[in-house]
Amino acid sequence: MRTLLLAALFFAFTNVVSAQERKVEFTTIQLSDTVYMLRGAGGNVGISTGEDGLYIIDDQVKPVTEQLLQAVRKVSDQPIRFVINTHYHADHVGGNETIGGAGTVIIAHDNIRKRMTTRQVNKFRNDTTPPYAKDALPVLTFNDRISLHLNGESATAYYVANGHTDGDSIIHFPESNVIHMGDMYFNGLYPYVDLDAGGSMQGMVEAADLALSMADDATRIIPGHGPLAMTEDLKSYRDFLVRAGANVQELIDQGMNLQQVIAARPTSEWDEELGKTWITPAQFVTFIYNSHQGIQEYTPPPEVEAEED
Repeated sequence: MRTLLLAALFFAFTNVVSAQERKVEFTTIQLSDTVYMLRGAGGNVGISTGEDGLYIIDDQVKPVTEQLLQAVRKVSDQPIRFVINTHYHADHVGGNETIGGAGTVIIAHDNIRKRMTTRQVNKFRNDTTPPYAKDALPVLTFNDRISLHLNGESATAYYVANGHTDGDSIIHFPESNVIHMGDMYFNGLYPYVDLDAGGSMQGMVEAADLALSMADDATRIIPGHGPLAMTEDLKSYRDFLVRAGANVQELIDQGMNLQQVIAARPTSEWDEELGKTWITPAQFVTFIYNSHQGIQEYTPPPEVEAEED
């Protein structure tokens, strides 16, 4: 019951709440002369603005699109030329239909378009998403990477296979020394690994490794959710992913099933800090267990006494 309640609360904006029913407070952080981070009701948004125009990375949830656009206009009143989607989840592509319908070019990995044009069943959220409207779909897709050369700098979107989903990208602004990681990085909470959409723990680690290979000590990291981070924060996150995975694998190697692994509390070191916002410790352990066992779907974790501690 707790699983379904938390999932429903997190995704409520995508299906129920209208923009008029909730005024969203947007926070804008300038990261360089051209790059900004915008926090609001869904995934964190990246903004690039300058002499060549305006483009954004992700566009939050559908009901707050007009509020999002108002927040973007406070940075620049130029029309949005491009949107880059980091993945297909509704809290990152929710504004696509309105923005794409106004003539903005939507860019995304091939797998994002594939998922947005087909019915998606998600066992973690216990819901089904129908195909998106035509205006919401990416019209320019890529397989490995794509670069934009605007506003006096480059921005390259790099595909990372089977991380948060099977269609995630991270976007690097080398001149501004900024990396937008989408939901390959949850800062301050347990990450959601969408096994139903091809996600895996190994891919999450590989995404962190890729970002760190492009970063220095001064790099600013925009996570998919949570506050702005620095390279040291991402290093700690990467180490946490590896250690949590190793803890679960050690128990698997001892022959434990999922219920026994959860009861052993292999993530107890981080539960207090990361496990109280959305993803519970039992859910996160389930992501790891299923990923390591090659189970490409979410299975609700069994009730165990360890969760009541």
